[in-house]
Amino acid sequence: MAILPAPVQNLINALSRLPGVGPKTASRLAFYLLREHDDLTGQLASALSELKSATGTCKICHNITLASQELCEICANPARADGTLCVVEDAMDVLAMERTGGFNGRYHVLQGVLSPIEGVGPDDLKIRSLIERVRSGEAKEIIIATNPSMEGDATALYLRQQLMPMNVRVTRLARGLPVGGDLEYADQNTLLRALAGRQEMN
Repeated sequence: MAILPAPVQNLINALSRLPGVGPKTASRLAFYLLREHDDLTGQLASALSELKSATGTCKICHNITLASQELCEICANPARADGTLCVVEDAMDVLAMERTGGFNGRYHVLQGVLSPIEGVGPDDLKIRSLIERVRSGEAKEIIIATNPSMEGDATALYLRQQLMPMNVRVTRLARGLPVGGDLEYADQNTLLRALAGRQEMN
């Protein structure tokens, strides 16, 4: 078995830790970077270095922002509607919601979900600051937009229990059949949720 130089093996090991990247893909990426011109590896090294040093989290919603800014672009935007607060798991979910162009409210990023198996409890998430925002009277409706997973559902249920006594409307994103999907290929849980969430035809 060929022994790789330590810098190459170290890069392969680091890349293998990324989600969705196995040892083979990590090896291909490492050797691609090894063959490429120095400008690509330099840009990549600089971008990775700045990823941590030049970014921070918004002091209000906990979304990603520049380290030099206290507020993210959404929280700093006076045109956004204050009455609706969309609660998401992470910053990637904010991007997904923004791509729809259909939401003009504010966000709150939990930075994870409840997961007793992994030792993640309410104090490990940004739930306390969410409660404080709701208590301040900032929002009239809270849209819980956690993922439709076991952990996401458990987090949504916990949030609902915490928010219901606060005289605020608590809603959950609808779930069901995707556009263009066929009934025969839908799993049982998706069909049950689509059936339970049926709406009047206008």
